[in-house]
Amino acid sequence: MDSISVNKFRDNLKSVVENVINQHEPVKVTRRSGEDFVVISAEDWEREQESLYVLQNKGLTQQISESIETHAQGKGRQATDGELNEILGL
Repeated sequence: MDSISVNKFRDNLKSVVENVINQHEPVKVTRRSGEDFVVISAEDWEREQESLYVLQNKGLTQQISESIETHAQGKGRQATDGELNEILGL
């Protein structure tokens, strides 16, 4: 994660924010007082929150683990052509 001073952030606000959104890379903004903060796009924030939810849900992580095992063994459920078309929007 890149880091910039609060003064540089303020002087280049528009370009920093555009870069954060387009590159999907957060930026750490440092302050002399030591109270730093991070700028992250809303899309990336939501993705991080979803990941945290999954990781904190033991039942869900167990289901994912079991699904990975059955997939590796070729025993997983196979979607029908109709289901695949619906998923892919065809």
